[in-house]
Amino acid sequence: MKVLVLLSGGLDSTTCLAIAVDKYGADQVVALSASYGQKHTKEILSARAIAKYYQVELLELNLSKIFSYSNCSLLSHSTEEVPHHSYAEQLNQQEEEILSTYVPFRNGLFLSTAASIALSKECSIILYGAHSDDAAGNAYPDCSPAFNEAMNTAIYEGSGRQVKVEAPFIGLHKKDIVKLGLTLQVPYELTWSCYEGKEHSCGECGTCIDREKAFEENGTIDPLVKIRGGK
Repeated sequence: MKVLVLLSGGLDSTTCLAIAVDKYGADQVVALSASYGQKHTKEILSARAIAKYYQVELLELNLSKIFSYSNCSLLSHSTEEVPHHSYAEQLNQQEEEILSTYVPFRNGLFLSTAASIALSKECSIILYGAHSDDAAGNAYPDCSPAFNEAMNTAIYEGSGRQVKVEAPFIGLHKKDIVKLGLTLQVPYELTWSCYEGKEHSCGECGTCIDREKAFEENGTIDPLVKIRGGK
């Protein structure tokens, strides 16, 4: 059985890839990484390093044109700054539920694209790393259980019942993902989650705060904190 994993280069998707390789074997896993017009290439570079580490085939797509109409703060053409607050603080500070770092229907587009490629590559499962923290408060609606179920139904039916979508972390928190990844010895030092594209992770944006806390809750330190010389 072949599996297609959406690989952003971040913590969640890399753990997802580790699970796939552990369960199915590297020769049965294909990774898919997409550029979407983000402010930096650090994620893509990480995805390449991770795919090389696990010795899996990596496919790359450029979907930036589709998001060129959005002013999401993660995009290179955006006039908005990336918020340097936790997700909870951001949700409390704004009237709208959806965060400014939500890229419009990104997971929907990625999964739809992946479905087409999965059929061509004879993969019967698509794995992606959506988890409950991202769905909380409707911050990222395309990470919710309802979204996942709907996309799975659409892709399963639309692929002639050949491809299923699985989100193994949909009911888990980030700390649970890190705990699982540590047991699998995931090379988290190769990953990149930070919304900024500087030499080291900023430690101040929502995703940095989120992942660093997850490591702390597992009694350890995020290797990216160690790399930048933090504690």
